[in-house]
Amino acid sequence: MRVLFRPEARAELLDAQAWYEAQAVGLGLEFARAFDAALQSARRNPDGFAEVEEECRRVVLRRFPYSLYDRVAGGTLWVLAVFHHRRPPSARQGRG
Repeated sequence: MRVLFRPEARAELLDAQAWYEAQAVGLGLEFARAFDAALQSARRNPDGFAEVEEECRRVVLRRFPYSLYDRVAGGTLWVLAVFHHRRPPSARQGRG
């Protein structure tokens, strides 16, 4: 399955990775690996995660307080958001 990112989601991912790397050398890479594991799980089993909105699913990252929000459309997995658990859900509205 093809994977595409909304620009906002790509920016959130890169910002989080940079923040963790600034906290400790190598921690940004660990965050990226946790994200990649969540993404691969979503690709393998796109209907296997909690639906939080119509056709939008949430995959919780291991070890980090972040979730990946995605939607499958036309054979493509769209990454809509990479959100810290303390951010209000309303900040994700309008992401498609």
